[in-house]
Amino acid sequence: MNKIATTNHDEFMWIDGLKVKLEGEKNILKVIRKTGIHLPTFCYHSSLSTYGACRMCVVEDEKGTVMAACSTLPKNGMSIKTNTKKLLKHRRMILELILANHCRDCTVCEKNDDCELRSLAARLGVKHIRFDNNREIQPVDHSSPSIIRDPSKCILCGDCVRVCSETQGMGILDFAHRGADIQVTTAFNKKLSETDCVSCGQCVAVCPTGALVIKSETQKVWDALLDPNKRVVCQMAPAVRVALGEEFDLPAGELVTGKAFAALNRLGFDYVYDTSLSADMTVVEEANEFMKRLEDGGPFPMFTSCCPAWVKFVESKHPDLLDNISTCKSPMQMLGAISKNHFAQPKWNDKDTVMVAIMPCTAKKAEVARPEFVHKGKRDVDICITTQELAYMIQEAGIDLSNLTPESPDMPFGLASGSGLLFGVTGGVAEAVIRRCNAEKTSESLQAISYCGVRGMEGIKEATIEVGDREIRIAVAHGLQNADQLIKQMKSGNIYYDFIEVMACPGGCVCGGGQPIAKRRLTREKRMESIYNADGIAQLKYSDENPQVKSLYSAMKTEDVHHLLHVHYPKPMADE
Repeated sequence: MNKIATTNHDEFMWIDGLKVKLEGEKNILKVIRKTGIHLPTFCYHSSLSTYGACRMCVVEDEKGTVMAACSTLPKNGMSIKTNTKKLLKHRRMILELILANHCRDCTVCEKNDDCELRSLAARLGVKHIRFDNNREIQPVDHSSPSIIRDPSKCILCGDCVRVCSETQGMGILDFAHRGADIQVTTAFNKKLSETDCVSCGQCVAVCPTGALVIKSETQKVWDALLDPNKRVVCQMAPAVRVALGEEFDLPAGELVTGKAFAALNRLGFDYVYDTSLSADMTVVEEANEFMKRLEDGGPFPMFTSCCPAWVKFVESKHPDLLDNISTCKSPMQMLGAISKNHFAQPKWNDKDTVMVAIMPCTAKKAEVARPEFVHKGKRDVDICITTQELAYMIQEAGIDLSNLTPESPDMPFGLASGSGLLFGVTGGVAEAVIRRCNAEKTSESLQAISYCGVRGMEGIKEATIEVGDREIRIAVAHGLQNADQLIKQMKSGNIYYDFIEVMACPGGCVCGGGQPIAKRRLTREKRMESIYNADGIAQLKYSDENPQVKSLYSAMKTEDVHHLLHVHYPKPMADE
């Protein structure tokens, strides 16, 4: 095709003969995707550093040179092809070599429905492997309460290594050895439970195969549901309702609150509750605690406590800050505690109560297992399953989520304000607490708070509010690397904050490790938008104005409030 010269100063590339304007893209791959061509990749994630290892995204220039699109800078006038005989042969060979060293139990693999390796093999027509698998089978690591690691399914794309290091700053996984012996593993090949892994699950979210998967507990839930001697109660977190529909081919971020509650009733849960209610209680308790710290002079900053991966991070990396973490239990544990206390009344003693939490988060599985959340020999929450696991249960039961008639959660733990719903996004807890501390309760003040600086996808956000005659400095961080950066600046004396919200997962709970995998930034943004829309249509905006919250407080004694809603994380013993 003849190229037509341009008369302006815009820069262009040619993709398969199509003229494409350059708009500051950092690699050819982004330019190609603007044309609607989806080149296959294993190791490329726009939010991580460029690795260029898998070579699946190779393209060919006019001279026949093959290059990786993800690691090649676009240049004005460059002409490349994305689909030639040479490139097709190249990609098929790469896939065949990867599959030659890969475990092939695809039919029973946990990642079967969402395995990029399997999908690309089908897409590129790789149906026969000419090479034997001589790779030594390594043991599967089941030690973590949240994640299963199967080294035999690893394709060495490095996605888990980079997200753990670059996004979370943990470096739990890395490459070891050289040549044919290279592998992704932990330091000294330790089990995950023997490392400082915080169970955030972001490695699971980026893994293209079944090498890292969520530790499923759906069978425990089925066993409880089918036991006539069990009263099975469940709670659903705010972020679940904006992602569950994606597993049933509904648009990204579509709010399926009523349909999700209907599905839970169909599965056989005796009572279905909304964790957003206990999020309202968290706001009340956290705001009260913050105001008390203002009176007592600290300690500051006060950190939020609803993210268990963040709490584990502080315990392992910054134990000196444990007194700065709010004593509030997470909303999940709060609702578990108050519901267990509710069913402990004599009139309910005919059955044992099992509390099942449905969360967007893999770290919540580890939180359930913590000894701090046991009262009178019973756990606040017995089982935690993720959004993905709930989808599997709905599918296993043959329930068509999209055609269900919406239903509401059960009382007395089913009424929530918009503030409680905000817990699903980064900045949401801070915004809810600001609403609580703000004396003015008007639509104008709500709008002003929404624009105060706590919303958005920036890694670290700041806001300043007036509480009484004092100016309060607030920070919001998502992604543990950002949180660590904030802490180091704080400890160096460069910055000061009174209140800091931290969520381990980028974007907050809507992008938790247990959610359907959000491969595009647009998906994450749609989920966040859906949470804000749910808040927008909520009749109640303020946690302390929730009548159900008021009723629950009136029924609790002071000592009940303490042990049901608060927790103390012990400091680790000093080395002798």
